[in-house]
This record gives sequence, C-alpha cells and structure tokens, in this order.
Amino acid sequence: MSLQRYEHGGGIREGIALDFSVNTNPLGMPQRVRDALLANLTEFERYPDTRCDALKTALSERLNLPPNRLIFGNGASDLIMRVCAALRPKRVYTLEPTFSEYGRCVRLFGGEIVRSASECELAFLCNPNNPTGALLPPERITALLELGVIVVLDECFIDFTTAPSMRSSLDRFPNLLILNAFTKTYAMAGLRLGYLMCSDESLLNRIAEYGAEWSVSVPAQIAGLAALTEPRWLERTQELVRRERAFLASELTRLELAVEPGAANFILARSEIPLYKPLRTRGILVRDCSNFSGLDEHYLRVAVKLREENETLINTISEVLK
Repeated sequence: MSLQRYEHGGGIREGIALDFSVNTNPLGMPQRVRDALLANLTEFERYPDTRCDALKTALSERLNLPPNRLIFGNGASDLIMRVCAALRPKRVYTLEPTFSEYGRCVRLFGGEIVRSASECELAFLCNPNNPTGALLPPERITALLELGVIVVLDECFIDFTTAPSMRSSLDRFPNLLILNAFTKTYAMAGLRLGYLMCSDESLLNRIAEYGAEWSVSVPAQIAGLAALTEPRWLERTQELVRRERAFLASELTRLELAVEPGAANFILARSEIPLYKPLRTRGILVRDCSNFSGLDEHYLRVAVKLREENETLINTISEVLK
C-alpha cells in the first residue's frame, strides 16, 4: 500500500510521534499567546475587525513602519493568492527549487513561471529560500527592483536568522512587496496570520481588495497582539536555531548525507537511500522533496527542533542506514 503524501509538510498525524516536515518554531507557541486565547474565548462570538486596526498599530510600532504600509491575511498563502489575483502577471520569475504556492497561484490566474529574470514582470523570491535555507544576497534582489520588476519578497523565515530584512528598502522601491507571517515564528500555523508590506499604498489597497471579508479571524488577531508582547522571543529563537541547526547539520554529515548550506530553521539534505518511507514507518515525518522542481525522493527537508527530538531523528536515520 502506498503512503499518502501532501503537497506541503504536515497533514499526516496517525502513527506520527515526531513531525519534522513542518518548519515552525521549535519553542512552540508563546505562553502569552496561549493565555490570551483562553482569556478571550467570549470574543470569538464576535465578527473580527476587517481592518485589523489594533494589530496593525502594534505591528507597525514593532517594525517602525507607517500603518498604511501593512495589510493582513489568512496566512502568507492567502496573500500570495491575492497578489496573483490582483496583478494577473503573465510571466513570473522564481528561483527553483522553491515554495510551490508561487507557481500554483500564478498559473491559476493565467500566468507562467519563467527561468530568466529579464523576461518577467513580477518575481517571487523566498529569503531564506524554502527548501534550501539559502539566503539571497541583497544586491541580487536590488538588481531586479532597479529593472522595475515587482518583487514579492517572502521573508517568512527571516526571523530565524540574523540576516537583515529588506524593510529598509521599501521607501526606495515602491515595487517591493515584503511578505511575512506569524505562522512560523510564533508556531501559529493553525491560526493563520500573515502580512504584506509595501510603500505604494494604492498597490497595497488593490491587493487587499481581493481578500475575503473577515479573512483574519478574532483568535488570529488576539494571538498576534499577544505574540508581539512576548519578551526576547526572536533572540531566544535565533539562539536555539543556530545551536541546533549546527548540531543537526554535523550529525547528518557524519551519517554521510549531503547537507545543503543554509541559515533557516530547516535543513535540506540528500541521502543515497530515500528516507521518507522508512522514517515514516518508524513514526517520524520528514518533508519528502520529490515534488520540488529539480529534486527527487533522495532529498528530504527536516525542521530544526529541540535537542532530544533532534537526537531521536539522528538515531533513527542511523538505524535505517544500517
């Protein structure tokens, strides 16, 4: 019997003790988020604020951005869909392998993915990239922007690194759209909360119009507000990811897997023996990368977790390889 697979990580729970296929924060959801959700259960009976005003104010202060440069959505994927619906780009540049939602949404609205940046009108760039974890040099992004290309820069994993965001370039480039989300950084995947930043208010409003009414739920807005008050969350996260990523990369290399260099809270590696099925039968789910362009079943992506969980993964891979 063939094992069920999903387009993205997660989705499979039965028989899974450890899920390394989803790249959320190894620290889990902040306690202040959990407390806020439980303390505001009666608010769930109300319709949400369609403009997310309280959350917009809090996040704009955190990011040092004017509130009119922010819109929110039902996760980053919702905003990717809105961009494609609003702009209907015909030729879109991506760096493969990368997040498959870019191509899926582009094609839904009649566009195609091209391999040459000189042929495109819009580009989706992921920094750090998913699934490789590689960081893009800022000058490579700037070069596209200077050509007048609309660049959607997905920074959903930037907070796991010490690399700077491109937010400081928003004033210079009104054709720059920066995407981020609470999903990964605050382990809020089930709540769905993403945001898009741009200095061109008319462009941002045009994209916002393609969102469904009440797309950001009351629980998501409450959780987002609480998350922004968690002390030293990014510092603690980055310290943990840096330490555990180095451990995982070293151990996977010791087991003779080819580890791609990167900086995110996940690792792309290649094994001579495909590992997805044997690990899954042992209760561990990793990301099978065979549906990424240019990759096959020998590639796996694993999230960085806490030391005990990472050791379990390494020991299980060692057992499989023997």
